[in-house]
This record gives sequence, structure tokens and C-alpha cells, in this order.
Amino acid sequence: MSETNGSLVLEVSGLRSGYHGVNVLKDIDLEVGNEVFSVLGANGAGKTTLLGTLARLIPLTAGAITFQGEDVTHIPAFETAARGMGYVPQERGVFPELTVLENLLVGGMIGERSAYERMREVFDLFPDLEALQGQLAGTLSGGESRMVACARALMQDPVLLLLDEPTAGLSPLYVDMFFEKIDEIHQTRGVSIILAEQNATKALEVADRVMVLSLGEAFAVMDAAELTTEKLKEGYRI
Repeated sequence: MSETNGSLVLEVSGLRSGYHGVNVLKDIDLEVGNEVFSVLGANGAGKTTLLGTLARLIPLTAGAITFQGEDVTHIPAFETAARGMGYVPQERGVFPELTVLENLLVGGMIGERSAYERMREVFDLFPDLEALQGQLAGTLSGGESRMVACARALMQDPVLLLLDEPTAGLSPLYVDMFFEKIDEIHQTRGVSIILAEQNATKALEVADRVMVLSLGEAFAVMDAAELTTEKLKEGYRI
């Protein structure tokens, strides 16, 4: 598929999942290659459920997930992580009782390259973290915590990075920085990214393709450049 810039990293077909027997997602089909793929939608559209399901933290009730050509539909989350799927949840996503360095070393437990080599790379990407490495993660600001969560996922040397609203609640300065880093991670490290975001304007600036979720269904899947304001409002039911 030319739209996905090469071979597929992730394929999803007929995906249904939710909570307590109630399906939030309804028959989602999805293909992601070497690209930044943005998932947009209003609150309650199912963005967080989708990423949590892909990360194998939420069980499927129907459908299949194929990652790098292998069926991962029913394997546990730690196995998808070991195979190269990094996940940054919507909440801060750090171990508050551990230092920044210790948080990063948790991510470094996965993968074959030396933890030191990977640490240098994440410090180059997020220079502020080097100065904060001895600080307890629970004492960090929201923006600093998001950097740690993202850096820890990158310590796993992921092939695919799932980012669930990484800029939610952050100041405009941090928002701009994070979107620059998302683009840099993809461009310089070759990591495929699925980005769930409410900030549609910023997400579309870095996305190759986009899915608009509406009440748990894929309302539209298209090249980011082709998504019109009218189509987006229709998907958000504005």
C-alpha cells in the first residue's frame, strides 16, 4: 500500500472491544505502515480504548491483530512490548516512587542493545531528562512526566509507538515541543507511530494518514492532507 509507505507493521480487522461486556469499538479495520497515523475523535469516541486494545491491555471480543506479520490477538501485553510495540498511556505513565533514571532503565530491560547506548539517544531527544535523572518521577511536572513516559517507551527500541493523547493538559510550550519530537522520532528513528489526539490541528501537521473515530466506529480513514474541516466536524458530530 503506497499510503502506508511500505510494508505493513500493523493490521487490524473486525476489531471489537470494550468494558464489562459492552463494546466501545465496533468492527474497526486498520492498516499502519512506516508512518505517523493519527486517530482523532471527540471525547468518548474510543481513542483510548483502541490504543489500549492494540497494546493488549484490553481484551478483544472479536477481530484480529497482526503485528509485523504475526498474530498477536491473544498474547499478553508484555509479549507485544518485547516484540517491539511501545505504549505511552494517557495518564502520566511513570513509576512515581522511582527516579527518572530508574524509570528509563525499566524500559531498557526490553531489547538487545546496551541500555547506556539507548539512554544517550533518549537524552539527546529529551535533554531536560538528563538533568532530572536523579529526581523522583512523582515530583515532576506534567510535561516532564510525559517526557519520561515517552522516553521509557523509546528505551524499548520500539518498531511501533502508541501515543495516547501525549499533550493532554500540557502548556502550549510543551504541546509544540511534543509534536516536534513526534515528528523527529518518526523521521530520524524510523519508528511507526499511532497517535491518538484531540488536538486535531497539531496532529494533522505531523500525520501521514488519519482515522476519525465516531462513537466507536471508523467514520473516515484517509490521507491527512485530504481531511477537510467539514469532514472532521461531521466525524466529531459538531
